[in-house]
Amino acid sequence: MAAEAHVLVFPCPAQGHINSMLPFAAALLDAGVFVTFLHTDHSFRRATSVAGSPRLRFLSIPDGLPDDHPRSLGDMLELEKSLREVGAVRYRALLASLSSAGHPSQGDSDGGVDGDHSFPPVTCVVADGLLTWAIDSAEELGVPALAFRTSSASSFLAWLVELGEIPFPAGGGDLDEPVRGVPGMENFLRRRDLPSVFRRRSGGTDGGVDPDLDPILHVFAEVTAHSRKARALVFNTTASLEAPALAHIAPRMRDVFAVGPVHAVPSPAPAPASSLWTEDAGCVAWLDGQADRSVVYVSLGSLAVITRDQFTEFLSGLVAAGYPFLWVLRQDMVGASQDQDATTPQEAIKAAAGNNKARVVTWAPQRDVLRHRAVGCFLTHAGWNSTLEGVAEGVPMVCWPFFGDQQINSRLVGAVWRNGLDMKDVCERGVVERTVREAMESEAIRSSALALARVVRRDVGDGGSSAREFHRLVRFIKELIVEDAKSNHQN
Repeated sequence: MAAEAHVLVFPCPAQGHINSMLPFAAALLDAGVFVTFLHTDHSFRRATSVAGSPRLRFLSIPDGLPDDHPRSLGDMLELEKSLREVGAVRYRALLASLSSAGHPSQGDSDGGVDGDHSFPPVTCVVADGLLTWAIDSAEELGVPALAFRTSSASSFLAWLVELGEIPFPAGGGDLDEPVRGVPGMENFLRRRDLPSVFRRRSGGTDGGVDPDLDPILHVFAEVTAHSRKARALVFNTTASLEAPALAHIAPRMRDVFAVGPVHAVPSPAPAPASSLWTEDAGCVAWLDGQADRSVVYVSLGSLAVITRDQFTEFLSGLVAAGYPFLWVLRQDMVGASQDQDATTPQEAIKAAAGNNKARVVTWAPQRDVLRHRAVGCFLTHAGWNSTLEGVAEGVPMVCWPFFGDQQINSRLVGAVWRNGLDMKDVCERGVVERTVREAMESEAIRSSALALARVVRRDVGDGGSSAREFHRLVRFIKELIVEDAKSNHQN
């Protein structure tokens, strides 16, 4: 009897990363692969997922931070350091147990199914590309490791190439100046489209270590370079969206698989829920009462924080545009006002728009919302998951990028795919009003959005490019079992 494949899938403990890696795990299940999905304890307690399959289980390890730690965007480096120093020890012990026996030893994992003996030994690890130590530890234990990138291939390429002009002064030069050093993007990439950490905080330095460089710049550059060590690199994208970037990345890596958008892969069973927040399903009922393509859906993701002034500009622009809107407004999203008598954001929306013109929720079932007939456009931060979800549903987008890969994603939407508009980094009520109206009313944008959706759906369907790449990935994983058996026989 042939040995069965068992993959340990380990995402970075953030909503956007779990959002793409859990549907990827579900696709592996459909291919007959056993999957152990590894959370941190903090994420595991917040997650609403249930296994739903005898070949799927959830386990967890500590991240080393206290329960009341906010784990916000500003704490990213602290979380990464704690995971590397504390979580890595438990991860290594857990992986050693899983690779030898297929199940965790007592005390190796704090969450999930303990003592499950039905799983075969782990074949390989598919770790978030940001968790370089997870890849290194696996290989040190003799477990092959692949890296999964939850960002766009285009943004990965921008990190990968050596740009002599980067970083550039934050306040100097023209942000619309073209960037010629990223192959395949010479015709549309501008300075402002690169991650904001590519900008110096001030004018620069006379030599040595630049204190004005964002420390995240160094971390992401190292993480990207580390990807060459992985057995393969898996992207949640498709060649139809990012062929030039994929073509330039592939020769630099051991192997590359473009298997996305993974959330849109047809499946005989519903994918496990990936949200760390409680979704307000009542907003879908509200949409049921709205006219077709009449609602603006607004969501700036799970990490973005805006000032009270920015909130006011967004609200004023949305009200002036004149369309009903559904706004996902996390409780921690809008900064505190200096005015002690200021109304809450929710009260401000109600006063400005009225109950019949606006609905505010703290979190929404986004994929259900985007496929709803009432949604006419998506005002988004252009995170890669949100971008792919908007693309797959054929919804015109208005992009206000915040950080990371979002600037490049926004530029792809506005200048390459032309299924939406790029607000750049401008937050002004007149711009919000103009771009929302154009996205809602432009037949050219809607036509491009619907055409792109058809292409992407074809890619993940039977015989499509992403489906073929996924089948190749599954064969790659199963061949690792054969390689391991040969190695053991020779030893």
